[in-house]
Amino acid sequence: MEERYSSVKMASVFGMVGNLFLLVIKAAIGILTNSQAMIADSVNSAGDIFSSCMTFVGNKIASRPRDDCHNLGHGKAEYIFSMLISISMIFIAIKLLINSVVSFLHNEDYQFSWFLVVVCLITIIVKFLLYRYTHKLSEKYNNLLIEANAKDHRNDCFVTAFTLIASLLSLKNIVWFDSIVGVGISIWICITGIKIFMESYDVLMDRAIHEEDKKKVLEIIKNHSEIQKIQHFNSTPVGYKYQISFTIYVDGNLSTFESHEIANQLEKEIDAKIDEVCLTVIHVNPI
Repeated sequence: MEERYSSVKMASVFGMVGNLFLLVIKAAIGILTNSQAMIADSVNSAGDIFSSCMTFVGNKIASRPRDDCHNLGHGKAEYIFSMLISISMIFIAIKLLINSVVSFLHNEDYQFSWFLVVVCLITIIVKFLLYRYTHKLSEKYNNLLIEANAKDHRNDCFVTAFTLIASLLSLKNIVWFDSIVGVGISIWICITGIKIFMESYDVLMDRAIHEEDKKKVLEIIKNHSEIQKIQHFNSTPVGYKYQISFTIYVDGNLSTFESHEIANQLEKEIDAKIDEVCLTVIHVNPI
């Protein structure tokens, strides 16, 4: 657990440093050349810095152990801060979309510079390295905050590639494509923000455990022939894992100790075999 939070912390720090560097060079070149695509890209980097900050803070809160006031721990902080990231992305996207459409309608021109090309190439390289790093962490630790950052880094690679194309097309006086790319970037950011928002919303609204994981639990229960029936299967997300509870029915002639020992062994087996489950609570009824 400690390794998980430490790795996420490092990923957020790398994200802040990398995006701050990209923000400075993108904003400078975008303003000098009046490139709407590059300006949109620079604002996107500013949003990425905010995302990395939210990842850092959210991860710090989520790493706190459970206490008397938070019996299930602080794991949902990951999803609260993921939702804040998604909302900021959507607002940024709307603002960029308006600016790009206005630029297109007024046919605003911009000055080509080879610095635009250089900045695009640097951005693609930095973002690809950040994507590879965060993607591996998100797969290893199943962390929505890092997954959101990884998707953002990946999207930025494609977004900046289109910015590069727009810059090169301006050499042929095809300047309208720059505004089109600005619109495309805005829509891309908005869609990504909505997806992250929905994922966070599902967990915060206590979405049930995934059906495939529920089937794994039921398969384990079926292997216990002494259990004659189960009812009241419930699950609650606790951070990136789930707490599950259900009622089992066993032979009423068994002693209290024997019937509860069946439940105790089953709880241990489920917790050990299914990574997505952090706690199993079983109620026993006679039949």
